[in-house]
Amino acid sequence: MAKAAEPPSGTRDFLADDVRRRKAAFDTVSAVFERYGFDPLETPAFERLEVFAGKLGDDASALIFKILKRGVHEASGEADLALRYDHTVPLARVIGTYGSKLPAPYKRYVIGPVWRADRPAQGRFREFVQCDLDTVGSSSPLADAETLWAINDALIALGVEDFRFLVNSRQALHGLLEAYGIPEEAGAKVLGSLDKLDKATPDAVIAELADRGLATGTAESLVGDVVAADTDRIRKQLDTTERGRAGLAEVDKLLELTAGLPSGRVVFTPRMVRGLDYYTGPIFEVSAAGYPGSISSGGRYDGLVAKLGGPDMPACGGSIGLERILAGQAAADAETGGLDVALTVLGAEDEVLRLANRLRARGLRTGVYLGTSGKLARQLKWANDQRARTVLIYGPAEQEAGEVTVRDMASGDQTRVALDDVPAHLRP
Repeated sequence: MAKAAEPPSGTRDFLADDVRRRKAAFDTVSAVFERYGFDPLETPAFERLEVFAGKLGDDASALIFKILKRGVHEASGEADLALRYDHTVPLARVIGTYGSKLPAPYKRYVIGPVWRADRPAQGRFREFVQCDLDTVGSSSPLADAETLWAINDALIALGVEDFRFLVNSRQALHGLLEAYGIPEEAGAKVLGSLDKLDKATPDAVIAELADRGLATGTAESLVGDVVAADTDRIRKQLDTTERGRAGLAEVDKLLELTAGLPSGRVVFTPRMVRGLDYYTGPIFEVSAAGYPGSISSGGRYDGLVAKLGGPDMPACGGSIGLERILAGQAAADAETGGLDVALTVLGAEDEVLRLANRLRARGLRTGVYLGTSGKLARQLKWANDQRARTVLIYGPAEQEAGEVTVRDMASGDQTRVALDDVPAHLRP
């Protein structure tokens, strides 16, 4: 295939089956979030560049797709707009813009594309859909718990079955560092090493911590506490510091408020680390059988809205990796389209169109053969290509009798039905 015929690097074309499958997933998640009282939000595909500038960190800022100035300013090579990098920065702008016009607290969800000027690779795209839900303006632990409940219901509705919420607390992580006497300046690197325990062996992490300057005994004790089969050891360590106790209280409250979920669905996971720059309280990730990495994540991020240009308000939320989930769905599930009814055209075009419109009025997805062949075999092949459930044959013999031949494409069975009775004969 010629390069010009391919979509731009890092983007994808979605044909009919994929479009329907994706739309069904988006609608499914939206319906769940609506039941929880989250309001939909849509923001422009691009923002003023200053909305993102200086608010994402150096690494993320380098991935912003910038839009050059237009008109008389085009020759300057300067940018004044940027494609939407994420949905969190626009959320902060919306809160700052509309203020008191929004409900308090403000609960919103968004499912829409974002763009990253990243280097494309397997599973890494420059254009992809993010699915976020957030509660802004509430410091209640109920808001954190509701995030987990809503995501739980959404994942079940998407057909994800075997999954767990791994929960921790940023306060608990800081308390753990204090309990081991690890200085603040070394904390981020130490926690980064601990976060590798889901992929690396404990011995490898201990060696890395030793390379970072921790005494071998301290590194062994720290890793041992974090990976212990039960959480009693880590709880004893956290109980020795004020921040550790505060973090444990956050975790235990979240466990209490999600106790109604299936047993083992929400698990305190001391090794889990995420969002060192912005999470401030409870944090979580979702791991699921059959899916690589996490398929959902989030936490509390008090202070981030203000950092991103909005008012200083508490907030929490989460994201569902819809792209990852959709990619992991079984290939057989992709074929969600197809016609309910396919109508052949063997004369009497006006009757065929009237019948098609009557079927559509009943909610049946109905297609009429629009090709030039008058051969039934060619038209049946078209119906098969359309994955039609039922084919209606209205040839000369049927027209003379005032009947239609109804063919079941799965079994090949055929039935003659009076023309006027066809809509009632076919189930939606």
